[in-house]
Amino acid sequence: MAEEKLSAAQRSKIRRISQPRELAPDEEGGELNIVPFLDIITNVLMFVLATVTVTFTATIDTFPPKAGGAPVRPPTTPTLGLTILVVNDGFSVKAHGGNVAPGCQETGSGLAVGKTPDGKDYDFATLKKCVEHLKKEFVSANPDSDETTVTISANPAIPYQAVIGTMDAVRTGSDGKDLFPDVNFGLAR
Repeated sequence: MAEEKLSAAQRSKIRRISQPRELAPDEEGGELNIVPFLDIITNVLMFVLATVTVTFTATIDTFPPKAGGAPVRPPTTPTLGLTILVVNDGFSVKAHGGNVAPGCQETGSGLAVGKTPDGKDYDFATLKKCVEHLKKEFVSANPDSDETTVTISANPAIPYQAVIGTMDAVRTGSDGKDLFPDVNFGLAR
């Protein structure tokens, strides 16, 4: 069999069809350009990471004040019933149902613990000593008692940090042992 020869027009058409041609912009092959999208996401992510602040918090278990309800039956064993009221001038301390006098040695009127001598800060160290003294005397008089509850109240104008400092001062003693780890909040009246 003899080979058939292509005409010049046929060879030209084959050459033209086999040549790759450039696509028009509206004929592109469906490829999605995601580079601009990734640029935006990267910038947003960097902004979020740069502006996020990390806050470490510590939690202290407390109990809200009890509102109304049934009358409470008096306890059968004696309790210290320690209540600390944080006021502008220092700390008013109540124990056994009576006010603790200045110096924390006996009952009487006045603030049990005032502010520091310069009058600018609350005297948490003296409050801790006062509370330790009260608990020591109570435990010596009632050896079977295991008092761990304190009620803390504050006037509305008292800074939050003063209330937290009060909680920290009465939760553990100077020796690192628990004094009053169970903190209740009371309503100042």
